[in-house]
Amino acid sequence: MAAPDRDTITAIATPPGKGGVGIVRISGSNLGPVLDALLGRPPRPRYAEFRHFLDADGRAIDSGIALYFPAPRSFTGENVLELHGHGGPVVLDLLLRRTLQLGCRLARPGEFSERAYLNGKLDLAQAEAIADLIDSSTEESARSAQRSLQGEFSAHIHHLQECLVRLRTYVEAAIDFSDEDIDLLDDATLGHEITGLLDELDTIDTKAHQGALLREGLTTVIAGRPNVGKSSLLNALAGRDLAIVTEIPGTTRDLLRESLQVGGLPLHIVDTAGLRDSEDPIEREGIRRARDALANADCILLVCDARHTEAGDALPADLPETIPLIRIFNKIDLTGAPASLTVQRETTVIHLSARTGEGVDLLRQEIIRRAGYKKGTEGVFSARRRHLDAIRRARAAVANARLYLHTKTAELLAEELRAAQKALGEITGEFTNEDLLNRIFSSFCLGK
Repeated sequence: MAAPDRDTITAIATPPGKGGVGIVRISGSNLGPVLDALLGRPPRPRYAEFRHFLDADGRAIDSGIALYFPAPRSFTGENVLELHGHGGPVVLDLLLRRTLQLGCRLARPGEFSERAYLNGKLDLAQAEAIADLIDSSTEESARSAQRSLQGEFSAHIHHLQECLVRLRTYVEAAIDFSDEDIDLLDDATLGHEITGLLDELDTIDTKAHQGALLREGLTTVIAGRPNVGKSSLLNALAGRDLAIVTEIPGTTRDLLRESLQVGGLPLHIVDTAGLRDSEDPIEREGIRRARDALANADCILLVCDARHTEAGDALPADLPETIPLIRIFNKIDLTGAPASLTVQRETTVIHLSARTGEGVDLLRQEIIRRAGYKKGTEGVFSARRRHLDAIRRARAAVANARLYLHTKTAELLAEELRAAQKALGEITGEFTNEDLLNRIFSSFCLGK
């Protein structure tokens, strides 16, 4: 693991704008000169002290609370000073400029958390959970991020790695004693342990999938021909008038986006231009953007007019074949048909009225079901797509290891178990690279 940068870093840790309190955070191995120049004398460690924050001439820039955390008992593992002053942008900028005059360097986004990781104060999954907690959009996502921050996800991963180490030790012994009469790979316990490990990987994959849904939400794109009620459906799902609704085809020209909650699941809805051939250059650009949105969707809501069911039977050529689809027949208020949900050859078909709201709850429930989301799942922790990928690679490797156990190919069995351990180590940062770290921490907010 790379050694942390020894520069003393500084940043405003509170959001831009006016507020009652603003915080400037400083971290470094040698804060003595900064403490003396800013505060006159070092504050008592881990005690909140009222102090004047001084400029180069000894005049007060601001007054507030100074908190000093000597290394290693601090967030970053280095000496950390936090200045809690008034939350005006001018006074915070003056205070930040003063710290820069004293030799501090402006911190990169996420650099405080990166130093905490590099100094062993938390692992990579916990560091990512900090950003997830800040960005959480629902109560469930905040709770799952807090579980990861407290180390629940990491504890599961470490347990699985310990199991893999134990299995690898056993298999390596089988390789070392291959010339003896003892066949260690015949031990039934080894097969049971590998099967149990696969079951545990399946369980953690399910929880991680739930956590990823809570963190990232589900991107759902509303598509269909012009004037079938796509914008009305967006308004119905959002519970307010977001999109202009008229009888004129082609009213929606650009993408309309709205984020909301459906049963605790963050849902990112995109309303698109009607799919048709058009000579209007503006509408054609809207249709192009609609196709781009469809290609990046997690789920597609294909809206058709319930009065013209034959037109809804044929799928538009613009739709990606690999993305889950829910077919919606809208405007049942004009046909007199009841709201309904049926499944036809693995495709869900819902009849509803976006104007009256009849059947919209059926759609909400189906979106949750198709996403595989279960509300209120205990023990769910925050997870990212890279975590899911690592868990699934680890499971594939263990599944291969079980096959090699049956064929008694010890060397290949040992290699698959090693690959599984390495994949899980990517989650906590035991096996990682600098590019990945840069991508992760650069997505954090400044001052965290």
